[in-house]
Amino acid sequence: MSNSPRLVALGGGTGLSSLLMAVKHLAIEHLTAVVTVTDDGGSTGRLRREFDIPAVGDLRHCLVALAEDHELLARLFEHRFAGNGELGGHSLGNLFLTGLLQMTGDVSRAVRLSAEVLKVRGTILPSTTANVHLVGWDRDGGRLEGESRVSAAGPPARVELEPASPPAVPEAVAAIQAADLILLGPGSLFTSIIPNLLVPGIAEAVASRRGRLVWVANLMTQPGETSGMDLSGHLEAIIGHAPGVVPDVILANDRPASPAVAARYREQGANPLLAGEPWTGPGRLVGRPLLMETPEGLVRHDRAALAAAVLGLLEAGP
Repeated sequence: MSNSPRLVALGGGTGLSSLLMAVKHLAIEHLTAVVTVTDDGGSTGRLRREFDIPAVGDLRHCLVALAEDHELLARLFEHRFAGNGELGGHSLGNLFLTGLLQMTGDVSRAVRLSAEVLKVRGTILPSTTANVHLVGWDRDGGRLEGESRVSAAGPPARVELEPASPPAVPEAVAAIQAADLILLGPGSLFTSIIPNLLVPGIAEAVASRRGRLVWVANLMTQPGETSGMDLSGHLEAIIGHAPGVVPDVILANDRPASPAVAARYREQGANPLLAGEPWTGPGRLVGRPLLMETPEGLVRHDRAALAAAVLGLLEAGP
């Protein structure tokens, strides 16, 4: 591992913020998150429709994840207003980012200013500043408009961005090109991971990388979005949407959930994604005990185990 390793994480949703919380205390001088901006649900969706802006919710999650020693400010950013009025359901952090976006006219600058307020460790960048939306097609050729519908309709045949081929944020491209290790995921396959790779400049930078690309697999399939898909199916979807993006390493969990928890997830239509399944590539499958169970019976990535696995990959070098 170099004296000042460069790590880039690409994704969105709670998967990316969880990964950032796991790695932010490693001895990594250059940590960059490249975040998808296609979310259209909840507070974020309402703000997008009202102000015609890129999605800010996943950016907010990453800001809070990388905030240093500012617990109150971080909690305020995540605070959600109660009630049925105009503010009801809105996140304070989303409103803050939207206000800065209107003041500056640039989502990247709005995030940068927010990062200064929260004393964020690392750099957070949108993959594009364009106001893009996710569309998909189901297996029968039906059109699915918006991230929410894509996620709920079952594994889509294909997803795209509208408008197509948005410009990549130059700083995100530069960070990917300079990275020693690029982490893809964990997160929702078609609505958090693949959308970043539909930005041509991002996909091209990952394809021509000098560092190693690691896909961090989810612990479970996602009901609807990836129902019935195994690890190989996930990887085929990534490569199918971005042919040059072929991971060097697939980092997957090899610790099964307890029988009771596994049964509960099965009832909800979710199945485990385990490193023990037969693997023929591409890439090298690395299994690590990454799963932990919460007192509520939910499975989550164990942050300490995930950080140790990432550190091991960094120390292994090219």
